[in-house]
Amino acid sequence: MSDVERLLKQAAMQIGAGGSAGFVEVCIMHPLDLVKTRFQLQSSSSALKSSDPHYYNGIVDCMKKMYKYEGLTSFWKGILPPILAETPKRAVKFATFEQYKRFFMFGSSTPTPLTFSLAGLGAGITEAILVNPFEVVKVTLQSNKSLATQVPSTWSVTRQIVRENGLGSKGLNKGLTATMARNGIFNMVYFGFYHSVKGYIPEYEDPLLEFSRKIAIGFTSGVLGSCVNIPFDVAKSRVQGPQPSPGIVKYNSTVGTINLVYREEGFRALYKGLLPKVLRLGPGGAIMLVVYDYVYNFLENKFQDKTQ
Repeated sequence: MSDVERLLKQAAMQIGAGGSAGFVEVCIMHPLDLVKTRFQLQSSSSALKSSDPHYYNGIVDCMKKMYKYEGLTSFWKGILPPILAETPKRAVKFATFEQYKRFFMFGSSTPTPLTFSLAGLGAGITEAILVNPFEVVKVTLQSNKSLATQVPSTWSVTRQIVRENGLGSKGLNKGLTATMARNGIFNMVYFGFYHSVKGYIPEYEDPLLEFSRKIAIGFTSGVLGSCVNIPFDVAKSRVQGPQPSPGIVKYNSTVGTINLVYREEGFRALYKGLLPKVLRLGPGGAIMLVVYDYVYNFLENKFQDKTQ
């Protein structure tokens, strides 16, 4: 097999495994992503805390109120954009991660923790550029507190955003810098920790123990990445979500939004939605990496069978 054929085979396996991992993860964990976004859009300084039926005091309170006022299907509001984006997003992330790894070897014969971290950073920034328009539509849908049956369709929301604000930094690419910072930092920690630690903890011959090993490392990777990048996630939600006063842009730049939230609402506000984010990306991170590994190995075996 030529080098070109080998590279194409590896790319196909990375795309297939990455797309499968992303699809499974988003279908299972989307409700927690929605709860996280609701908390991040909610201002701590609101004077309507007691009277607003949509003010949330915790994850359970949020889910109860969403079920009461918006219906069961509200937990999957805005799921179509990430489903449409997940296959190419995860495919791009895992495929570019492998390519960035080669670039950041710095003369070493084997990848180092720095290699994994920088490759993760590059992969996260790359995927952010691809998925940011989907994120803008998703956050717009998730911020809508009407009954799920009354929420506009994904396509009508997309058309409205393009019609009113275009494709640029005020429209479908709003909050791009925040998305790049969020995804880049998360994946730097996520991939850096997972691949570095996985190399130090020996594999088990028992399939169940090996599965548990990967789940534990993936879970820890997702939790650490979530804790590190949460301020940028809050900024992204504020920039991409509805502004407090219609017609007045309060949240604009990434750093400016972080500073504004800190001044008005305090340091803890920068960690809004952390618990649902951790509950989503801890298990979600484990699911994604484990599904990726198993699908990649399955496809690799299939390719080998065909070439024999």
